[in-house]
Amino acid sequence: MTDRYTPLSAGYAAAATALHTDGWCLLTDLVPAEQVGELTADFDPLFEATPFCDGDFYGNRTKRFGSLLKRSPRTAAFVMHPTIMALVRAALGPWCDTIQLNLAQAIELHPGAPLQYPHRDQDMWMGVKGEVEYLVNVMWPLTPFTRANGGTLIYPGTHGAAAIEQSGPGEPLVAACDPGSAIVFLGSTLHGAGANKTDMVRRGMVVSYCLGWLKPYENQWLAYPPPVARRFPPDLAALVGYQQHRPNLGNYEGVCPSILLGDEVPDHIGAIDALRPDQREAVAEHRVAQETRGSKK
Repeated sequence: MTDRYTPLSAGYAAAATALHTDGWCLLTDLVPAEQVGELTADFDPLFEATPFCDGDFYGNRTKRFGSLLKRSPRTAAFVMHPTIMALVRAALGPWCDTIQLNLAQAIELHPGAPLQYPHRDQDMWMGVKGEVEYLVNVMWPLTPFTRANGGTLIYPGTHGAAAIEQSGPGEPLVAACDPGSAIVFLGSTLHGAGANKTDMVRRGMVVSYCLGWLKPYENQWLAYPPPVARRFPPDLAALVGYQQHRPNLGNYEGVCPSILLGDEVPDHIGAIDALRPDQREAVAEHRVAQETRGSKK
């Protein structure tokens, strides 16, 4: 393993290029360390109360919990960070109408946590690989990430078509960084947590975004039902599922599910088209053709 790489500043252009070329990038000093510390303090009692995971993949020396947007209101600033959102939309936009939150999960590796199985998060879905990017992950360190304490391991160049073409992943990089940084990588990039060989816990928060027409890892409507999502700003509510993906996907009674966040929900609702521009045009042309044909009879 190596930790020789060039960290990026918060510059969007350099980050977007690295994400496309290498399958990952490291954004340093993206948020103030004090802001991370406040979030971590909110999570302290939750980590204490959460039992260890069960299973070799999650790790029985690891603790995890999700639904972070309702665990701490400070989470939203990380989830909706403008640079992150711009990177995600650029990476996933060619394959979807809207993006959605895939998960927001806090992770704590305890001393003795072993090396995690290297994996690609896109393998949650059985769609075609090597042609479509399904997911963008963002790992936010809540404590320093180092080679020794289980910092995230990244296998550069294992993304996209390489995910199905290459015979071996090569040596990983240790994405060593401090709180305030963000490790961004594609769902097709091979990665995993390192082993924690220290006597201290390593904490991180993973936030990931996926194509709006996929079933997300975390069931967002259960994590954030209408009484919870009603307290979110509209763009955050949309990200956790209270929006339609054209054409007409994810609707409630034929309309945008954001109707459920209003003060009153009608008992009877008339369905409203939610079509892409090309579909609207095709449907309109069909209607005109039918009307013209009918007038000639």
